[in-house]
Amino acid sequence: MEPLHAPWRIDYILAPKDSTDQPPLFKTIADSSEDEKNLVIVRDRTCFALLNRYPYTGGHLMVVPYKQTPDLNGLTDDELGDVIKLTRRCQNALTTVMQPHGFNIGINTGRVAGAGIVEHVHIHVVPRWNGDTNFMPVIANTTVVPEALTEVAAKLRAAMAK
Repeated sequence: MEPLHAPWRIDYILAPKDSTDQPPLFKTIADSSEDEKNLVIVRDRTCFALLNRYPYTGGHLMVVPYKQTPDLNGLTDDELGDVIKLTRRCQNALTTVMQPHGFNIGINTGRVAGAGIVEHVHIHVVPRWNGDTNFMPVIANTTVVPEALTEVAAKLRAAMAK
């Protein structure tokens, strides 16, 4: 197995995120009505989905329960079911809109496991294409996302509304 290195993410990983004067990010977005600004693509009964502002690839999104909990144990069976069902819907919408060759779908719990937002569990849905990694992250410390996040969000909102 070959490791996938993402050195362009180190600035985000090392940046300060814990601030006592600001509410948690996902709680703020969950309570907001500014879905376009926050790149929210769909809201369900107990969870919502939004595009990642710091994507690994175009279309990288996250499914987030409204309830703030650091891991899956804090969710009821109904909430857990809703999160998984919304993850499936998002995967299907991404397939329709972006036609990826595959997906990475996963959960990072705990800082040591790579969780950037430790206090609020969420599922990453990352579309992947053959050859979607290139020299840019290594040589230029840059990731190439070929389409604006707002445009991807609009397309995914339309696909999710069907």
